[in-house]
This record gives sequence, C-alpha cells and structure tokens, in this order.
Amino acid sequence: MELESHLVSDSRSESLVRACRTTVGDDLRSVTYFTPDQYEQLYLRSDLEADADLAGFVEHETDGFHARTAYKGSELGNYQYTVRAFDEGYMTRVTVADSGVFVTTDGLTLRRSEELASALAELLQPE
Repeated sequence: MELESHLVSDSRSESLVRACRTTVGDDLRSVTYFTPDQYEQLYLRSDLEADADLAGFVEHETDGFHARTAYKGSELGNYQYTVRAFDEGYMTRVTVADSGVFVTTDGLTLRRSEELASALAELLQPE
C-alpha cells in the first residue's frame, strides 16, 4: 500500500472533507481517500497524532471493494457502507467502483452514519 500526496484533486478533497465536517461536525477525527493500491489522508484533526498505521487500515478497508460484489443479489439488497465501532470512536467506510473513503469520528448515530455514507457515495462517483 503506497501513500500518495496528490491522489485526489484539491477540489474533490475539499468537497469530501467539507461533507464530513458538515455531517459530523466537531466529532470528525480523520478522512482518508483510498484506491486498491494507494491512499491519501485528506484531514486529521489538529489534536490528534499522525502516528496511526494508515497503511494497515487501508489494506483492511480495501475489502470494501469486494463487499460490493460479495453481497450482490442478497436478500438484504446491495452493499452500501460499513461502520466499525472501537473503544475510542467509529469508522465509516464507503467504496464506489475503485475508490473509497474511510472517516473516523468520536461519536456517531445511525442517522448520522447514513447521512455521511450517502454524501460520500455521491461525491465518490467518477468525475
């Protein structure tokens, strides 16, 4: 997994971060854009350390690309997004085609996670 500094355009990066800030507010911790081979952290809240193992997180989160096909045709409908709960916060992952975003937050309600996933899925559509 390779860290890139300009994997996503500045305007798309700003749109993704703005959508997250609007939906999640001050609970937003980080925003990371990724593809199957590369990633770029778009936002990290100023009170957090930049020492997370992003490559490890991204490697695991690329499973979202497989989830889109693995659950296709299930009685639950099409796969939309994933929310993971941790001791210190939450992670929401959205993938579309060959790109994705995962967002970490302090707190997250089900309604807010749905709003966040919907906004990200729309912004991730090919330009």
